[in-house]
Amino acid sequence: MAFDLDRYRDRAERFGEELSREYYLHLAGQKLELEIERIYNSYADLFARDSVMALRELAASEGDGDRGRRLSYLLHFGFDGLVGLETRAEAAELAGLEASLEVDAGDGAVPYRAVVIAQANEVDAGRRAALEEARNAILEERLNPIYRTALERGHDICRQFGWTSYAAAYSELRGIDLERLRGQTARFLEDTDEVYSPLVDGQLERAGLPALGALRRSDLPRFFRAAELDELFPANRLVESFKSTLKGLGIDLASQSNVHLDTESRPTKSPRAFCSTPRVPDEIYLVIAPTGGRDDYGSLFHEGGHTEHYANTAAGLDFEFRQLGDNSVTESFAFLMEHLVSEPEWLRERLAISDPGPAVEHSRAFRLVMLRRYSAKLAYELDLHGLSADLAGMPGRYSELLSAAVRVPWPSTSWLADVDDGFYAACYLRAWALETHWRAALEERFGERWFASAEAGEWLRSLWGRGQRLNADELLAEMLGEELDFARLARSV
Repeated sequence: MAFDLDRYRDRAERFGEELSREYYLHLAGQKLELEIERIYNSYADLFARDSVMALRELAASEGDGDRGRRLSYLLHFGFDGLVGLETRAEAAELAGLEASLEVDAGDGAVPYRAVVIAQANEVDAGRRAALEEARNAILEERLNPIYRTALERGHDICRQFGWTSYAAAYSELRGIDLERLRGQTARFLEDTDEVYSPLVDGQLERAGLPALGALRRSDLPRFFRAAELDELFPANRLVESFKSTLKGLGIDLASQSNVHLDTESRPTKSPRAFCSTPRVPDEIYLVIAPTGGRDDYGSLFHEGGHTEHYANTAAGLDFEFRQLGDNSVTESFAFLMEHLVSEPEWLRERLAISDPGPAVEHSRAFRLVMLRRYSAKLAYELDLHGLSADLAGMPGRYSELLSAAVRVPWPSTSWLADVDDGFYAACYLRAWALETHWRAALEERFGERWFASAEAGEWLRSLWGRGQRLNADELLAEMLGEELDFARLARSV
């Protein structure tokens, strides 16, 4: 029977709508159970090997142009789904264990998934370390064998489809030269080597934490928490600061009928803001559970960037260009909005902070830690998923690369748990770099207070309207005539 591409596209769009809405209802606390197995079963034909192979053959026969883009995006969607279906037993077992297991550091049980939250709020360094040790013991004994089974199955599937390795598969599927990106991020690490310790150590001292070298990984959640900045970022200003920022850009959130702002308190609601996109651009949810603090503001503005991108995507674009494509693009808009929370002018104007210096410097340090960590993660994941990967040596390789980049002794235990499916780490890294181009263009055209310019908002809406038809490199070249520049990213921190 001939492959029906139009039927596949229609069913893929409906699958995405149902799945996204299900996640929204569950994470927003409106539905206790997450019933995704039923949805996957209803659309299992999308991820059948014959369907995905047919997509691969069609994509290989097309050149450049929109039809080729659509097919490559659909192939990525279908292959991700196939790997997900064939590792669903491991995913379900991992989710069940992570939700049910508890960690006991000698003073009472803590849910496995809540360890990072407990560390972030714990002032005693000894207890933070004890929680980490107890969690790592569980990870090593109970979870890592399951992670490894899923990893090896994913590698096998890539080879069965003719790719030499998982890394080769996702370099093609994402349309990203991952080895070139490894080189760019390696240079980023070199370019930021000298400034890293002075910048981060100053903020560690302000937070009452040891300097790099004495700092442990268990201390990082406490550093990221930035409890000393809580009074600058009150919960009762959170939503209003976002609304007023959009208003300054000429966007009235209340009049966006396609955006549903969910601020209602529910017992099982996710504590972190998130964006859900059942139908782009017609049905977008921005879900918030305001608690205050620097991290809460960053999370809301990040998800708000996704929300406005999807809400302003042109309705006439093909499904693939509205909801699939290179996620480096939407992540760049999320980082652009998130970065406002560390801009001195924004902090003075929107939160009436007379001395924004401490908040700005903490954000710079936090951002550099994350950039260096993700640069090391990319290098590690390329080794892990490469043609000649020796899994026996990967825990040591993981610890070596992360320790060198972050300058914190990095336990090897999370060598499998700390891996993004399908090289999503590459999207984050490219998005961080792309955001610096958007921000520089906004500042050059509309000034440092671009967030208060309706003209800047109009320019952004023209950018958002393009959806993800083009990848990050193509969109940047078309809009600004520039190439993605990691040296600019290094200078920005």
